[in-house]
Amino acid sequence: MSVDESRFARGLDIRREVLGDAHVERSLAQATDFTRVVQEYVTATCWGDVWSRPGLDRRTRSLLNLAMLTALNRPHEFSVHVRGALRNGCTQQDIQEVLLQTAAYCGAPAALEAFRLAQQVIEQLRQESLTT
Repeated sequence: MSVDESRFARGLDIRREVLGDAHVERSLAQATDFTRVVQEYVTATCWGDVWSRPGLDRRTRSLLNLAMLTALNRPHEFSVHVRGALRNGCTQQDIQEVLLQTAAYCGAPAALEAFRLAQQVIEQLRQESLTT
């Protein structure tokens, strides 16, 4: 492993808490020799360094991520972070308000897509809760 072990371990713990064990295990298992380095980087840097900082709580970080991922048009990561936001205590109304804010500053097409994706994740979580 090329990243600092403690940063990676801290990041892995936070990543699991926010996104859930299943998602993290799937991401790590799907890593190839080529992509493993970016999984290590994301885990150590994004999760281990940034998400562990004391300046913002996880709920706020989740809402910021949703806005940024909407602006950047990153649908896969956006969907992952909708699930994380809900796990971090964000309500559907919180997510709705953030996405409406993006409509004003990122444009309606970006917000429409984000609303569509968020609804899919919410419905998927609803279905999962019915089967457990």
